[in-house]
Amino acid sequence: MSPRKPPDKRAHRFFPLERDDFFYPQGRTERYTIIEFSMIEGRSIETKKQLIRLLFERLQPLGISAQDLEITIFETPKHNWGFRGLPGDEHQLNYKIEV
Repeated sequence: MSPRKPPDKRAHRFFPLERDDFFYPQGRTERYTIIEFSMIEGRSIETKKQLIRLLFERLQPLGISAQDLEITIFETPKHNWGFRGLPGDEHQLNYKIEV
């Protein structure tokens, strides 16, 4: 069984753009999509690669081809995060990050 985050741990931000304001590189279609993750460091390289593979696989049925999808993972140390009144490295989280 793979580790899961708590059901209440969701933070999504979407930045829709008008068609004329969105640049996409040559060879991409109108479905060109960029997905960026901002997360506390700790996941293994294999875990991050599996996330990327699953996104490529699961977005294809929605009409987003591998050519039209770009994924970036930004990781920062726990001490560079602040939430619920404390630096991230001072929190006791109820889910695993080191997976």
